[in-house]
Amino acid sequence: MFTGIIPPVITPFRDDYSIDEAGYAEVIDDLIACGVHSVIVGGTTGEVYALSAKERIRQFGFAKDVINGRVPMICGVNDMTTAAACGFADAAREAGADGLLVAAPPYSVPTEFELAAHCLMIDRAAGLPIMLYNYPGRTGVSMGADFLARVGQRDNFRCIKDASGDVARIHMIARDFPHIELSCGAEDLALEFFVWGATSWVTPMANFFAEETVVFYDTCVRDRDFGKARRMMLALLPLTTVIEGGGKFAQSVKYAATLQGLPAGPVRPPMRELKKELKRELREVIATAKTALRAIMSEKDTPQEVANVRLVKQG
Repeated sequence: MFTGIIPPVITPFRDDYSIDEAGYAEVIDDLIACGVHSVIVGGTTGEVYALSAKERIRQFGFAKDVINGRVPMICGVNDMTTAAACGFADAAREAGADGLLVAAPPYSVPTEFELAAHCLMIDRAAGLPIMLYNYPGRTGVSMGADFLARVGQRDNFRCIKDASGDVARIHMIARDFPHIELSCGAEDLALEFFVWGATSWVTPMANFFAEETVVFYDTCVRDRDFGKARRMMLALLPLTTVIEGGGKFAQSVKYAATLQGLPAGPVRPPMRELKKELKRELREVIATAKTALRAIMSEKDTPQEVANVRLVKQG
């Protein structure tokens, strides 16, 4: 389940900020139709920080019904306290989750030992496969080697999504913890992650570029055509810069989804709508990236494919 393109699904809102469940179902259906391999419910991109506990738990069950077994459902169960996170983990299990997304609790800044204990209690509460989520930029703490050595002894800790932006961590995890699958959590480092054996890319861009990111995954993992993948990544880099560099992450992803004809609605406060200047920049960079990606995707034979054919003929 921790394989392939895994979008953290946006939460569409109506103008009064209530959850648009019909729109939510439409977004999930579109993602699955475009070939994503799993979906994350209750991630940062879904504005989980702005949802009530009741809304989060209902979202687990509603999403499970919409997905209806077509792809695995991974539920984000993170909260300020271990008790609350364990409660969400139990609710996710009851709703039929296939796996959990577990990050460090924000604000408290636990030690690696304390963070390991936190994650192990969540494991005991639900007993489901876990994708760890390392994002020190938001939580203030990193899932270091001591932490991974502790939790890595339990079979349910199968994968780690790393959003630190530190290439050295990719090397460390690949070298020292090969039994823990590596997942890309940094949009601009997707190529580097796959070169080093990552099994998945948890990408918010799949909310509006699902087909393109699925092709990128196939190019890296199935075809091993890193020349083509590099050209695709070059087309995506200006977009990742706008989305992640402007401080308007959730708004940018939702606006981009709207441009693709998907229901997204506003972001909940304290976030605010994008200004006209950033909307224009986003429209332009999306259009340019889509044109470039479509041109690459339409190529019949890449240099790597030609080389493979020659090798077969020579053999």
